[in-house]
Formats: sequence, C-alpha cells, structure tokens
Amino acid sequence: MNADKRRFFGKLGLQQRVLPNYRAPFFDMLAQSCDGGMSLFAGLPRPTEEITSGKLQIANYVPAKNIHLFSGPLYFCYQRGLIDWLADWDPDALIVEANPRYLATPSAVKWMHAHGRKVIGWGLGAPKSAGLKVWRQFIHQFDALIAYSQRGADQYAALGFPHEKIFVAPNAVSPRPLFPLPSRSLKVDYPAILFVGRLQARKRVDFLLRACAELKQNIRLMIVGDGPERQNLESLAKQVYPSAEFIGAKHGAELKPYFTEADLFVLPGTGGLAVQEAMSYGLPVIVAKGDGTQDDLVHRSNGWQIPPDDYAALVGTMRLALSDVQRLRKMGEESYRIVLDEINLEKMVTVFVTALNSL
Repeated sequence: MNADKRRFFGKLGLQQRVLPNYRAPFFDMLAQSCDGGMSLFAGLPRPTEEITSGKLQIANYVPAKNIHLFSGPLYFCYQRGLIDWLADWDPDALIVEANPRYLATPSAVKWMHAHGRKVIGWGLGAPKSAGLKVWRQFIHQFDALIAYSQRGADQYAALGFPHEKIFVAPNAVSPRPLFPLPSRSLKVDYPAILFVGRLQARKRVDFLLRACAELKQNIRLMIVGDGPERQNLESLAKQVYPSAEFIGAKHGAELKPYFTEADLFVLPGTGGLAVQEAMSYGLPVIVAKGDGTQDDLVHRSNGWQIPPDDYAALVGTMRLALSDVQRLRKMGEESYRIVLDEINLEKMVTVFVTALNSL
C-alpha cells in the first residue's frame, strides 16, 4: 500500500464505451490523483441515445472506434483500437467497464496480464435477468471490482468474487457542496415542487402533472429541462395543471434559484442525474427505483423511493411529503449531509484510488 492513500503513483488507463458529459468532472478529478497521468479510451454513442459527449481538461482522451452491433437485449459493442491504445499508453493499471457486452474487454485483460499488470472492472453489478454463468466467468478475469452501489457489490459477491476485492464507490456526479445549507421557512402556504431533467417519456413528467392536479392544493410546479416530450407535456399541462411552469433547459449556476426556491425535488421516472445537486441544496427527494444507485443516496431519512410507473404511489408519496413541513426540512438537512460527507466526487475518487493501491 502506498504511503499516501489519496494518490495512485502509476499510470492509469481507463476504458469506457462513451464519454458522457456528466462523467467528465470525475475523470479529470481522478486523473489529478494519478502521478503518472491517466488516459481515457472511449468512443461515440449511437445517435439515438441522446448522450452529450463530454470534454476533458486534465485526463488524456483517446477516441475509440465503436462498432455497435444489434440493439436492445442483443446489443453488443466492439471497440476498435483498444490494444493499440494499451500498447501506446502502457498503463500500470487498467480500469474497464464490467460489461460482458463489450467484446474487446477480454483481449485487453489478457494484454495487461501478459505484461504483469492488473485490471479492475467497474460496473452496476450482475443482474439476475442475465446469464449468471456468463457473468461469473466474465467477472473472475478481473483482479478487483468497483461497484456503483452496495446492491451491485452484493451481486458480484453472490457470484463468488472475493469480498475483499470488491469496492463500493457510490455513483456521484457532483462535488461536495462549497456553500452552506440554504435557509427555508417552516411556514409554507404555497409549496414548490421541482423537476430537473431531460423531457423524455420515461421520466414520467406526465404523472407529475396529473399528481399535482389530483392533490388539489396550491402547488408551484417548476419543470426545468427540454426534450422531445416538451410539446406534449405543455399540451397536457394546459388540460390538467395550467399553472405548471416550463422553464426550459438550465445548467450550472442557472439552476441555483430553482433549487433554492423549491421545497421538494421529484423524479417520477427512471434516470436522472440532478438528484445529488438537489440534495446539495438541502432538498428532500422522491425518486423512482432504478439500477440500485439510488439505494445508497436516498434513505427514509431524506426522501422516498417509489416503484417506477406507479402513479398511485407517486400521488400518495407526494401527499405524505407535503403534509409535514417540519419533517421536510429535517429530511432536507439530511440530504445535504449525505452529499457533503458520504456521496460526492471526492469520495468516489478516494475509493478508486484505494482500489488501485490495493493491487
């Protein structure tokens, strides 16, 4: 183990299928912790994925040639140029996405092992719906694993991977807040509910509009974002909740006034990267259950997880949340504490460096 546990003293190679915009700050922060530097190998998404590619300021970026094969449950991806990148960068350690659908990964692991180097797999876990035999064989080629959540770590362990070689780095997209917890009044006559995200059908903003109407109380609903469903949602709002405010897309500092004015943050559908930012402004949250990354972030102490596509659960939970302002404020304080102390980019980088140094 290195004397300074906060740093990795070698050269790091990191493979990703794509480089999404929200992940770039993490990669740059991780690169700052690598004395030998870090190189990222990633390609472009399919046009239909609506993923905005990010830009790196510190880490070196080498573009991959992604060859996308089939779609849906049969999707596979082959990254051309992976071995050439490894030979050129010659990393001391490699982190790859732990996904058996990425066909070039086994050859990269073999190359690293042939050169006496270690490889860490980083992933969501091994879903039960997948072929467990395939997953078991796939993960056992790695020297260690990093899971996005405790649920993912438990899935890896259930397949026989050694517990001591599994690390949990809760999925973070925001750094520790550098500002104090916003002050909010305990007297609220007109509670404000906030949604931030891309306006897609799977986000179920239609549920949110109908739920606000069904609650039959004065609610300020702020919908921040843009996307293919915006026109349909605005038409629906005119019918069921005309006072809904469609703010449009906002980013960075532009979001501050909306987070500050809100009393409750709601993501009724799957996906959504704004939860942590909302929590950093001291907001309790309602989120739909997903891939397990919400489990470590949203507890009974700071919010509610509801089943996706369950309108009745959304209405009932919103009614419960808005029934006690004092409880809302205490839950918001806990949200702030979680992102300050437990789940943030700095903590995520620390886990990655710890895993690297364990090799």
